[in-house]
Amino acid sequence: MILAFLAVLSTAQEPQHRDSVEVARLLVALRSSDSAVCELAGHGITNFGGLWHHEWDMPIPMPMPMPTPMPMPFAGAGVNVNPRVHGIGWNWSHDLATLGAFRAALRDPSRCVRHIAATVVGNARPEWAYATFNGMLRDSDAGLRETGVLGLGKLHELRAAGAIGPMLTDRDPRVRAMSAGALGQLDNRASIDGLTRALGDDVAAVRVRAAWALGAIGDADALAGLERALHDSDAGVRRMASWSIGQLRSSKGVAALQTALADQSADVRSTAIWALSQIEDASAVGPLSRLVRDPNADVRRMAAWALGQIQSRSGIAPLEQLVKDQSTEVKQTAIWSLGQIQTDAAVEPAAVALKDRDPEVRVMAAWALGQIQSSSAVKPLSAVLKDSDDEVRIAAAWALGQIQDAEAIPALEAAQDDASSGVRRAVRWALGQTDNDHRVRIRPRVRVRTRS
Repeated sequence: MILAFLAVLSTAQEPQHRDSVEVARLLVALRSSDSAVCELAGHGITNFGGLWHHEWDMPIPMPMPMPTPMPMPFAGAGVNVNPRVHGIGWNWSHDLATLGAFRAALRDPSRCVRHIAATVVGNARPEWAYATFNGMLRDSDAGLRETGVLGLGKLHELRAAGAIGPMLTDRDPRVRAMSAGALGQLDNRASIDGLTRALGDDVAAVRVRAAWALGAIGDADALAGLERALHDSDAGVRRMASWSIGQLRSSKGVAALQTALADQSADVRSTAIWALSQIEDASAVGPLSRLVRDPNADVRRMAAWALGQIQSRSGIAPLEQLVKDQSTEVKQTAIWSLGQIQTDAAVEPAAVALKDRDPEVRVMAAWALGQIQSSSAVKPLSAVLKDSDDEVRIAAAWALGQIQDAEAIPALEAAQDDASSGVRRAVRWALGQTDNDHRVRIRPRVRVRTRS
């Protein structure tokens, strides 16, 4: 079935406009297909417009650790960190017949097919869409009411908020959950009161979506409700409340998030840490510092990253402890954060990592010292020009070139005969940055590696 679906989908990419019969045939095939195939179609047909999962029909951004810059000034063009992902998208608004096939599918027996159709129609925004979706809200079938709410949310019209708002109290939990998500997509401040009440819904899925919606709207008036949600019985709700408080970017959220930092769930703690990093308030350093001994390495790594995002000098002390962490990932992230803070006080803890047994940690330490650009780092970096690892020596040369201190010239000159051609190029560049007599026409490049 999957192969058959892919064959149909591949032929659908060629012309810009689709024949309505072909689209109808595809939707009928999806009706009886495996749920995974239908979800794949949802991704493709809607140009990856949302998260197609049996629990979610909306995009929910979740915290991810930082992209880790690696000092590779002579390694070429580097890696595209965020390549654009292309799905299968058609210009439905100019193909009324084909759009009509999706309109007919809005009442399909398959929930997945209905949601595909509602997404396509909502994104195309034909003049009949609002009346059609609004009419579905009054249907006796809860599934059709849910589809109507989904479509209205995709239209991104403020008048839709007035129609969706009352659906937060619908007798069906799927309708209520979809309504909360749609109101978040509409980004209407007038929906805050209704969404705050929805945080008390009996169904956790509704509470999670309400918490997400309040964060998507991003108004500080939602803080009180989200703070209460941090004590919810469901870990998913607590996690989403933490995420949303971060979206509010209010310094008042720091105190509220301290509750989530002590949560029994590592996911909730990590999300709260991410939220604190978004607020970027120095008052968060104290609560984050207490996590350096967290039993979960991912939590410690997220705490290290957040301290780098906040960029407060008071974060150096906890980062100094994390540089000695048992986890290589935690150590690298802590060193990265020291480079982000960019103060002389960060040189000593970063320089300690130049002696780590892991070459990747030593490379990161050299990068951080290059970011800090303090002359006090010249001596330890000069010693690293004799490191056993080529990449570490390249990183050290790059860092010395960043610092541009004449004290580094003797060590760099001695490294001009290095066995590695990459090191020799890096040394020539560094000398050119430091001393006019050595200037060369080599431009440094930075390769970025993303860690998930």
